[in-house]
Amino acid sequence: MAQDMCLRKAKVNQKLKIRTVSADGELGRRIRDMGLIPGTEVTVIGKAPLRDPVALRLRDFTLTLRNSEADHITVTPLED
Repeated sequence: MAQDMCLRKAKVNQKLKIRTVSADGELGRRIRDMGLIPGTEVTVIGKAPLRDPVALRLRDFTLTLRNSEADHITVTPLED
């Protein structure tokens, strides 16, 4: 079985499922408002040259997150 990890550690083109969002308060609300909720499938489509930010594809849109935000999201890699 795949090991849970922080979203920051995901590789480009990797498909993932969100397990938990550990952020509280305003940051947690913003992350969830962007559609990053447990059970959502996402694909990492790119990372900036210095690894921050990370670009994600979920549902029908592309979203970028700072690494400080991605640190609060635990994901599980999906098998192809």
